[in-house]
Amino acid sequence: MRRIIGALGLLACAGILQGCSVLKLAYNQAPELAYRYLDAHLDFTSEQSVQVKARLQQLQAWHRQTQLPAYAGLLQQLQGQLSRDTTPTQACTVAADVRGKLDTLARQAEPLAASLAGSLDAGQLRHLAQKFAKDNAKEDAERLAGNPEARQEKRLQQALERAERLYGPLNNAQQALLARRLEQSRFDTRLSFAEKQRRQRDALATLQPLAGGQASPEQALAAVRGLAERALVSPDPAYRAYLDQLGQDNCQAFADLHNSTSAAQRSQAVGTLRAYMQDIQTLSARKS
Repeated sequence: MRRIIGALGLLACAGILQGCSVLKLAYNQAPELAYRYLDAHLDFTSEQSVQVKARLQQLQAWHRQTQLPAYAGLLQQLQGQLSRDTTPTQACTVAADVRGKLDTLARQAEPLAASLAGSLDAGQLRHLAQKFAKDNAKEDAERLAGNPEARQEKRLQQALERAERLYGPLNNAQQALLARRLEQSRFDTRLSFAEKQRRQRDALATLQPLAGGQASPEQALAAVRGLAERALVSPDPAYRAYLDQLGQDNCQAFADLHNSTSAAQRSQAVGTLRAYMQDIQTLSARKS
């Protein structure tokens, strides 16, 4: 469910962080990317493969026709905001708008996820559990292998690359500002990893009683809806509080950086968003 949402929604919502040609290519390939991810985790049968590919294409067609215009509208709105100073509250309002669009996409994907869940067998659930364990072991080893300073430097370089895709080159003072904000951020890889594992346990526990057609279509849909809601909004109050704080940190960092930019940098940002908006309008106009 999260991969379906990510492949179709985030590729469009996060267009300001990608090159235009990359955005179009990735969006057009989203059903195939989502299918490959799901197949790697669930090892589809031939019959399941045909059904899942068809439903993913249908989901993207819906998204292209009904959701992309709203993304283009959001980018148009942001162009006006980026021409002047902003506040953390305004930045967080945009983030909340994006989350709302992802929630809409999640609801549309629920029938596909419920139908797929009912067609799984015990062997596929074991395959899923094994894939989770393998991926977690790899991620944990990579996280522990690097030192905190190296991880912080990597985060800074990624943040700089994203910012410069939007504004163009940052000066030394702006780079230092971004570095300070990252140092003050409450980002914690351990908490994120623990939440990822919680979602995995939740997915396995939810899918177990649905596999093999054990539940009615209505029961499967309700179970999948609950799983999606818990994936988008964690039931762990401590993690929700952490995520809220992290969101505030990110909104403050964006506002601080944006308010430090020159007229030329803001003009470039507006032009960048305009190009992405036009790209999304082109994607939206495409029929299939």
